[in-house]
Formats: sequence, C-alpha cells, structure tokens
Amino acid sequence: MTVTRDDLTTAPPAVAHEPGGRSVTQVTQVEKRYPGGLTAEQVEEIGRELDAIRQEVLDDRGEIDAAYIRRVIRVQRALELGSRVALIAAGRNKLVWVLGTVGLTTAKALDNMEIGHNVLHGQWDWMRDPKIHSSTWDWDHASPAAQWKRAHNEVHHRYTNILGRDNDLGYGILRVDEAQPWRPRHLIQPAWNFVTACIFEYGIAMYDLDFGEHLREKKKMSPEKRAEVRAALHKVRKQVTKDFVVHPLLSGPGWRATLAANAVAVLGRNVWSHSVIMCGHFPEGVETFEESELDENETRAQWYLRQMLGSANISGSKFMHLMTGNLSHQIEHHCFPDLPSRRYGEIAPRMRAIFDRYGLSYNARPLPQQVASAWHKVVRLSLPNGWLAETNRRNLGRQLRKLARPEPAPA
Repeated sequence: MTVTRDDLTTAPPAVAHEPGGRSVTQVTQVEKRYPGGLTAEQVEEIGRELDAIRQEVLDDRGEIDAAYIRRVIRVQRALELGSRVALIAAGRNKLVWVLGTVGLTTAKALDNMEIGHNVLHGQWDWMRDPKIHSSTWDWDHASPAAQWKRAHNEVHHRYTNILGRDNDLGYGILRVDEAQPWRPRHLIQPAWNFVTACIFEYGIAMYDLDFGEHLREKKKMSPEKRAEVRAALHKVRKQVTKDFVVHPLLSGPGWRATLAANAVAVLGRNVWSHSVIMCGHFPEGVETFEESELDENETRAQWYLRQMLGSANISGSKFMHLMTGNLSHQIEHHCFPDLPSRRYGEIAPRMRAIFDRYGLSYNARPLPQQVASAWHKVVRLSLPNGWLAETNRRNLGRQLRKLARPEPAPA
C-alpha cells in the first residue's frame, strides 16, 4: 500500500450573498491529513510522546545494559569457539557434527543480529568502551562495517520505505508496491528472492556498494568507488578463507565434514537474517511512501510516523527476540535505532498503546505468519496488478499473453 500526501485541498466553493443580491464565491481550505488520517497536531503530539520515551531510556541506561551486551558477546564467542573445536574433533561422529553445526549457525546469527547490527548502530557507544564501539567493531559478515553503516544507518533509516530512495525496499531488484510499474522481468522475483536469501551477506555487500545501480546505469566507477570495491573484496576473501579454508584444514582428515558444516552454518545464518529483515518491511499491510508526496521539510514527528507505518514486528519468545537481534521489535528499532536493543521489549507496550490511541495499525504477528505474508507479497507483485483476480480457465490464454508485455505507464 502506497501512502501519498494529501496537500491542503480545496473544498467545493461556497456561495455567499452580499447586500444587494450579488453572489460571492468563497473558497475554503480543508485541513491537511497525514498517513493514518492524522492531523498535523496529532502527528506532532505523537512526536512529543516518542521523544519522551526515548529520553527516559537514555536517562536510565547504565550498568545493567552494559553487562547485558558484554554477556551476549562472551556467550557468542564461547559458542563459536566451542562449535569450531567440536567440528574439528567430530571425526565420524554424526551427533557431534550436528551439535557443532547448530552451534556455529547460532553463533553466526548472534554475531550478525544482536551484536554486530546493534553495535554498528552506535547503540553501545555511550559505554566509551573502545572494544564495543561502532567506530572499531568488525563483524562476521561480507560487508565492510563502514560501507554497511553508510548504506544502512545513513540511507535506509533516513529514507525508510520511500520508493526510489530506500534500497532496502526490495534491494533494488524486487517490485514491492502496486504503484511500481510491472515488467515481465518481475516474474522471476520469487526465485531471485530465494537466491538472495541463500547468499544474503554477499548480496548485502553488493547492495552496500550500489553495485546494481552502477550496472543498470552503466556508470563508470570513481576512484573512491574502486577503493570501496577493493575493501569489500578483501572482506569477502577474509570470510571465505576463515570458513572454507582455514577451519577445514585444521580438521585434518575430517576436512570435508567441517567444510560442509561451515557451508550449512553460513547458509542457515543467511536465510535466517534474510527472513528477519523481510518480516520488518515486506509483509502485507506495511506502508510505502513516494518521495514527491512527502513534505520537503519533514519534521521529526513526521519521520516517526513514517517509521511506525513502514515497519512490522514479530511476536514470540525472549529467545526468538534475542536471535533476531531484537529486530522482532522493528517498529521500536526504527523509531529509536540508537537505543540499546534489550530495551525495545520494555517500550513495545507503550508504543502499541500510542498506535491504539490514534487508530493506527500495530503490525505484529508470529514469525511464520510474517514470513508467509512477506513471501505472499513478493509472489503477488511478481504479477501485474489484479492479474490473479482476473484470471480463470476461460481467459487463461489471453492472461498468459499479458505476461509477455509490460504494463502501460501511468498517465
């Protein structure tokens, strides 16, 4: 669903009569309405409420928060080390291989989601710990930290769900809204989305480089862009060497089993993180926006509202929230990306209460439902608008021929 800006609209002219019977046409302006049908004052009131929530958490964060992230890092590192040692020693023991593979997959997911993503957001910079700081942290991911921070923190979080500006919205390769013109190439987007899930960390590395944009527009790479490509290739080489060369070699005769375990762990981490990210912005009911129809001077309150309506949550257990990096609280994260992730669960009930009070839809469902909803949207939008509803056995041939030509451009 695309949300557009309703500018100050003109009501039907009212006719008044001056003394002497001459009629005068009066033009009345109707108050502008924002997404969700809110007035400007309601939007600004929401902004004040969210600012107050954020300030409360900033004032309250302290040693408990610091102890939490240090504990998660210790557990993740112990789990990764123990899993790698188990795989080296597993030999032909299938149970040890399974336990080592599951442990390594879990460790990789923790590294990317609850630790890496949130540390690189600057959520823990206030601790002044140089070892847990967004300026020094490196993660188990193909994308260099500096490039990811630019693409994610500076672009995605600023332009959330704005068509043509937020590359996270379909990663520049998927049709994600009915307002986007359909092209025959979109027919393969379900398959392309599956491939993206399997190679997600490498897809993100290419996306952070704006690689697809350069190919589509046949841009020449600047010296700065070439340096970014070299940095990304260096990071990819480091990842591949660690998981697919060094660790298997340390396993000696069992190198094939260790190689397979690492491949499964990388695949599992990629599919998991892709699924979590899909649930945050892709499910049915999440709104998208067109840049031309938003206020040029967007206020902080208007930005808050866009984050609220352009994000979706996953309901579940504390362990599930941990494994998603608390991106299961995507609404809260997008409103407060610099707050400690462990606090999102605490403020979620207050956020839901604000949604309810203003008649907004708080999009939160269990993981299987959100994943299914996101995939349903990917499949539905791979076809022309209304194609499925219009198709039956009698007109199937004609409908299939429609898939060979693009939709006409809107007038």
